[in-house]
Amino acid sequence: MDLTIGQVAERTGLSVHTLRFYEKEGVLAEPPRRLPGGRRVYTEHDVNWLHLCMVLRGSGMPLPEIRRYTELAREGDGNEEQRIELLRTHQERVREQLGELGRSLDLISYKVRVYEDVLDARQAATGPSDSACSRPASSR
Repeated sequence: MDLTIGQVAERTGLSVHTLRFYEKEGVLAEPPRRLPGGRRVYTEHDVNWLHLCMVLRGSGMPLPEIRRYTELAREGDGNEEQRIELLRTHQERVREQLGELGRSLDLISYKVRVYEDVLDARQAATGPSDSACSRPASSR
């Protein structure tokens, strides 16, 4: 099934501008086919490839590395070792990022607990803050 650039943008969440940029940067598995009027035509394979690129980009892979991976994929069989090496290098970076994020989350969670303790202590010292409890029964 052929898809327009607008349909691909809608399905991927990427802007039309970004799709054109990705084409210019060489990260599409294959350049989109062009109709006689010059309009781009995409396939399901293009959408699937873009989803992979979005995952790689979203996980921090630099565009030149995505381009290199794309080039290797275009070459076909015989360069699997190079593809694995590229992906393993990125995999290690993502693992390091996860470790850093885990440490950040630990610190943030600690600070939340500190402030919750401060608020709990303040509430215990001043009594309940529910205004309905402090009003006379006749005004409730």
